[in-house]
Amino acid sequence: MKIDLIIRGNPPSKSNSYKIITIYGHGSLGKTPALKKYERDFELQVPATYKNQLTAYKWCRIYLAVYFDNNRQDLDNSAKIILDCLQKNEVIKNDRAVKFLSMEKRFDKINPRVEIQIEGIDE
Repeated sequence: MKIDLIIRGNPPSKSNSYKIITIYGHGSLGKTPALKKYERDFELQVPATYKNQLTAYKWCRIYLAVYFDNNRQDLDNSAKIILDCLQKNEVIKNDRAVKFLSMEKRFDKINPRVEIQIEGIDE
């Protein structure tokens, strides 16, 4: 089974997506407003029919074409955010089940997005 998905917007960099916060007098890491917004936007763009479609497969193969609106962002920092969002929205069961990950950096100033292809595999 294969899923194709387009998520509009620039994924934030993992290294810039967390800030130090204080909870009950102890330091901790909290998500930045930019990361929270991206996670909400991501969730709104995932069709409900895509949830749990790949749970029958032990592994998955993922291809990401990340269209940034500029050249300042790192491709590798985007992967973790995207995989976490896929897991949170139950498109993939767990990001540990990603056996193959292929990424490509592209540019589109007008329409930044992530084009995602996910294929369930039994290898």
